[in-house]
Amino acid sequence: MAPPLAAVRQPHLLLLRGGLLPSSTSPITTLPFASRGPATARARLLPPRFSLSPIPKSLSSASSQIPVRSLFTGIVEEVGRVRRLGPPLAPSGGGGGDAPGLDLEVETKDLIAGTQLGDSVAVDGTCLTVAAIDAAASTLTFGVAPETLRRTSLGARSPGDGVNLERALTPSSRMGGHFVQGHVDGTGEIAAFRPDGDALWVTVRAPPEIVRLLVPKGFVAVDGTSLTVCNVDDEAGWFDFMLVRYTQDNIVLPTKKVGDKVNLEADILGKYVEKLLAGRMEAMTKATT
Repeated sequence: MAPPLAAVRQPHLLLLRGGLLPSSTSPITTLPFASRGPATARARLLPPRFSLSPIPKSLSSASSQIPVRSLFTGIVEEVGRVRRLGPPLAPSGGGGGDAPGLDLEVETKDLIAGTQLGDSVAVDGTCLTVAAIDAAASTLTFGVAPETLRRTSLGARSPGDGVNLERALTPSSRMGGHFVQGHVDGTGEIAAFRPDGDALWVTVRAPPEIVRLLVPKGFVAVDGTSLTVCNVDDEAGWFDFMLVRYTQDNIVLPTKKVGDKVNLEADILGKYVEKLLAGRMEAMTKATT
């Protein structure tokens, strides 16, 4: 006879790097990688339920899982060169307005192969959609919306300028940096460069709404490059980080000057924590009034 429900011991959970596993005090005492018992007694780890699929052509099934539309790691694949930034050569059926968008044409050596129309590419940390491909000229063209021009530094680019390029993750990509959405929070200003051996310290001034989301040893994306924050001064409104020699040789930032603008994206985890805490504080305030 089966024991009553009250007598059934619920497995305690341990948080490990691979996921949630039953603890050794659970009725299931064997792990899939360390069991000496029969195979039937082994706990099975289910894969995480998320997707890094490309943009779906249709969402015909209401019950289908909506995939992540685009995600980057902040590991720059290539430094491309701006070929043209200006009004679209072919008029579109857009709504017009006082601040029309622009076309950004970028020359690239490595990203042409395997890139398709509609793919997402981070250009200096800004998630843009490939609107045209010219294999003969080795260029990708992106449409840049007015809001993107207002929030990022892309509107200041000129022909010949370098831009960091990274294609969106695929299910087989290695996660070398951190989760970068390509949704730029705003721009900062380079305040100082300071050599340290073959490394380079960079100090960036940033708006308070971005600085408050940064913590020492945390992540930040600067022009789409995943970097580790070293120091943060909330009152003075700056943070800094260090670039090793390899990173200096493979991104645009060291070629910029003091006073130049950089695109900034704070770690998404900090944004979620801030919003959750704000909601909790609001609820507590209402409960005490």
